[in-house]
Amino acid sequence: MALRSETPPPPADLKAPAPGPSDRPTTAQLKADIDSGRTGDKVAHYDPGLSQLGTDDEAAGRPNEAHRIAAARQQESAAPHVRAAADPQGSRPWVLPAFAGFIVFAAVAIGLALWLLP
Repeated sequence: MALRSETPPPPADLKAPAPGPSDRPTTAQLKADIDSGRTGDKVAHYDPGLSQLGTDDEAAGRPNEAHRIAAARQQESAAPHVRAAADPQGSRPWVLPAFAGFIVFAAVAIGLALWLLP
């Protein structure tokens, strides 16, 4: 399969599924929420981060507590209209071709106007 120029190489090209609810959530589930697009911050693709969320807290001797992670997951969950707005194509795949067509039309119109005027 040939990659298009805007297709990232693996593993960044993998779709990230959203994790389900949990009684004892982890920072990995919070990161999976972000990667799946559930928070509305980014499109649904795996983000190969250098270190996982919470690594610095654990190294400092203060690991995250489950109730704090659960609160963060709930707070970060975006409304459906926010997630839809974060989708770069979504239901509007015509916008980029229409913009390019407008640019071409404007260039042709200006060129014809300059050519026809003495």
